Amino acid sequence: MRWPWRRKESAGLSCQEMVELVNDYFEGALPASEAKRFEAHLDVCDGCTTYVEQVRRTIELTGRVSADVLDKGTREGLLQTFRDWKQAEST
Repeated sequence: MRWPWRRKESAGLSCQEMVELVNDYFEGALPASEAKRFEAHLDVCDGCTTYVEQVRRTIELTGRVSADVLDKGTREGLLQTFRDWKQAEST
């Protein structure tokens, strides 16, 4: 799947970079200057704003799951799903 807004760039960040930074943003792991760039991009990009809100809502609804509470089969299934998704993205 290709993101429809993938090549858009604003506030010095492309939409692809936004997707790659979203986890760090929610975890408060971005340096202040990077967080400002992230938020400035959201101010002008409706697609990324929608994406970030979807991620935020997913986190609210599901909470946080740590790897140690997952049984091995579930953990491996999730990892394989993400591997498959990443591989499909690159093709």
